[in-house]
Amino acid sequence: MDLALWITAGLLALVALAGGITKTFVPKDKLAQHEGAAWTRGFSQAFVRTLGVLELLAAVGLILPAVVDVLPVMVPVTAACWVALMIGAMITHGRLGQFKLVMVNVVYVALAVFIAVGRFGPESFTA
Repeated sequence: MDLALWITAGLLALVALAGGITKTFVPKDKLAQHEGAAWTRGFSQAFVRTLGVLELLAAVGLILPAVVDVLPVMVPVTAACWVALMIGAMITHGRLGQFKLVMVNVVYVALAVFIAVGRFGPESFTA
């Protein structure tokens, strides 16, 4: 179970890193040209960048606290925060009729819930 949680956290961290880099460093106008990022048209550049920074922090928070053994409880806390972020993404994509992207977000939520439950529960770093 511990290995499955580490692998899941690593995969989710890569997703967060990719999304964070894109939202933080790619101009909004260029992002808005892609179907998956059409939602950016309705938001300011500052908001999109803020989401990008949050995703970068999530990428770090899913891995680093456990690796360096400093506040490892932040791993499941980060996973729980990721769930909240993805619920917002699901609502936004749903309003735009992008149901394939809603389903992708559902998968991300499931992965994050697995991490949160596993790390708060039976495979806690503090146990």
